[in-house]
Amino acid sequence: MNKRKLGNSGAEVSAIGLGCMGMSHGYSPLPDRNEMITLIRTAYELGETFFDTAEVYGPYTNEELVGEAVASFRDKVFIATKFGFNFEDGKQTGVNSQPEHIRQAVEGSLKRLKTDYIDLLYQHRVDPNVPIEDVAGTVKDLIQEGKVKYFGLSEAGINTIRRAHAVQPLTTVQNEYSLWFRRPENELIPTLEELGIGLVPYSPLGKGYLTGSFGKGTSFPQGDFRNILPRFTPEAIAANQAIVDLLKDIADEKEATPAQIALAWLLAQKPWIAPIPGTTKLHRLKENLSAVDVVLTPEDVKNINEASAKITLTGDRYPEELERTTGL
Repeated sequence: MNKRKLGNSGAEVSAIGLGCMGMSHGYSPLPDRNEMITLIRTAYELGETFFDTAEVYGPYTNEELVGEAVASFRDKVFIATKFGFNFEDGKQTGVNSQPEHIRQAVEGSLKRLKTDYIDLLYQHRVDPNVPIEDVAGTVKDLIQEGKVKYFGLSEAGINTIRRAHAVQPLTTVQNEYSLWFRRPENELIPTLEELGIGLVPYSPLGKGYLTGSFGKGTSFPQGDFRNILPRFTPEAIAANQAIVDLLKDIADEKEATPAQIALAWLLAQKPWIAPIPGTTKLHRLKENLSAVDVVLTPEDVKNINEASAKITLTGDRYPEELERTTGL
């Protein structure tokens, strides 16, 4: 597996990481835990070294899963986790990035991950009640104490990124980014390039849509969070087929799959971008990792950009109340 450096920080990860959320959170039905441990270990054997989790996934169970899976090769992998929420009775009840809460969250994450350091610690969502300078200062202290190596923000706005970076340099920003959601190209990516910060796109396959496996009659089981997303109504799934058709046409030319083209397109944008597609299936894991072998020329990327720019996607990515918690 090719390696990539996340900005100017020196942090090096596999070009494609593994988003572990869906192994215990968000989708339905949830897979067997032991099978997911095996899948993470297989991913490592195949060259993947970048694993993404968060305390809110479960909550807590996802970190426990990842910690158990990588315990025997912990020093050879790069683990990212996230803080930033309150929990009551096992449910997330709002943001909290008070310095003392960050420390409590980190101690919990260290225990669940069976480790004495976190490679990359993100603030999961910006807390409007806590100055970002206080957040960055707390993480800076944790880095000096050896409990954390690198600092990141998730779904943060440009001004927040600049303010945090001035206190503790950011290694990366995690944000949704794909042919399905290109808003980061407007301001975020130029800002990250200017500051020497990496980008970790989550949902690089549009929560599965860009694989081409959904159709007009697709429905999701109860408990699957896509049921509340405007882009996954039956009408939107049908209306947005043009973006999948574009990927399929290019995939046919390259003897690849739509998912591989979508990931290869991301990898071709910047050398400091490392997407983290999630999966619970071995064949999808292998398919995603093989995207590093798909070569898109500058002309290919230009053609994809021009063709996709002509496609108007139907439906917002999140309901309004969730979109308000993001920075873009």
